[in-house]
Amino acid sequence: MRKHLFIGLVAGIIFGSVYNFATQSSSRNQMEPPKHSEIESNTSDNDEAEIDVMAESDEEKVGLNRGNIAPDFEITTLTGETVKLSDYRGERVMLNFWASWCGPCRTEMPAMQKFYEEKDVTILAVNVTDSELSTNNVTEFIEELELSFPILMDEEGKVSDLYRIKPIPTTYFINSDGLVHNVAFGTINYDLMVQEFEKMD
Repeated sequence: MRKHLFIGLVAGIIFGSVYNFATQSSSRNQMEPPKHSEIESNTSDNDEAEIDVMAESDEEKVGLNRGNIAPDFEITTLTGETVKLSDYRGERVMLNFWASWCGPCRTEMPAMQKFYEEKDVTILAVNVTDSELSTNNVTEFIEELELSFPILMDEEGKVSDLYRIKPIPTTYFINSDGLVHNVAFGTINYDLMVQEFEKMD
């Protein structure tokens, strides 16, 4: 009897360990962003992102890979205007996802403002509003950093979900044909913004 109990106990421990390992591995895989090869960055700062070269894909397909048509969306700005991404077809767009509580976003924003002022680029800064404690925090953030580019309010997280946003900031560079040119996970500096801008059509 004791022998059977001992064997059952050992089997239960082994099964539980295997199950826990498989569950943890699956959870880690779901949280990791898609793997892409990387372009060498001009900066050695670990807090700054490298621009990722997305996999080439069919240009007629809507998706998030390089060459895909960037998924369209309609959203309201902080000032109450309705914006559609497709309305900017013919312009080069920097689509940035951020939040007021995000330290790296705060680091990146002054460079974005300079980029907006000095280059012929459209910046659409999507605030991940469903993660904010209050919209007042968004307003205070914008006023403090004196940002003048459009701030889009993703109140229900639909645009963030559409673009599969996990880390923030995340930035999509979209060319004048509405195609995904590249994507950056994490903070990027002014020089990298200009570098990617000059590569876009």
